[in-house]
Amino acid sequence: MSTISMHLVEVVITNKKGVKDPEGETIHKHLILRKGYSEVVSVRTGKYILFSVNAPNPEEATKIVREICEKLRIYNPVVHDIEVRIRG
Repeated sequence: MSTISMHLVEVVITNKKGVKDPEGETIHKHLILRKGYSEVVSVRTGKYILFSVNAPNPEEATKIVREICEKLRIYNPVVHDIEVRIRG
């Protein structure tokens, strides 16, 4: 018999390599380079979502969240990469 517990599952959505990131480019050009942080080569932005999921284990919680993201089209797989992971 499995015990159900709450798991925090993080989702990070970013543009795929080769897809323009105007917000990241603006941060890099206007905020970083103008302030003298020439060591920073590039900036990519994305979206962060945190789910609280009741599941028997972290793997099942991650599976549930990945399914939600795909079925509800929380991201566009044509232009976005997605990372789903347990917080901690």
